[in-house]
Amino acid sequence: MKQDIQSREDISAFIHQFYDALIKDNILSHFFEKLVNSNQLDHHLEIIIDFWEDILLKTSKYGNNAMKPHLEMHKNKPFATAHFKQWLKHFNTTIDSKFDGPKATLAKTRALSIATVMQIKMQTS
Repeated sequence: MKQDIQSREDISAFIHQFYDALIKDNILSHFFEKLVNSNQLDHHLEIIIDFWEDILLKTSKYGNNAMKPHLEMHKNKPFATAHFKQWLKHFNTTIDSKFDGPKATLAKTRALSIATVMQIKMQTS
């Protein structure tokens, strides 16, 4: 039986697995080329872990604007609805492969909400 998300270590495990899938995905990998090629992926993942730790464990570690870098990237590498669908597929698959419980459900619900808001702000098609 799978347990629910309980710690930063749990979040780190799913974020690393999730990003491994994103980087290998032909539809999404181009969004991560700069991070990978500049050896900044590990630093980026720590920021993402802080973000999800705030959401799931109610900490106060993430102090950035999550929308801003995505809107900037969208100017040069436009996001489309298909990108968000693929991102959500990988996110949900990763969560479901590792966890079950209220925090796992919250993670998936919040990911859907984040993707929806980003699509609206970016006016994707």
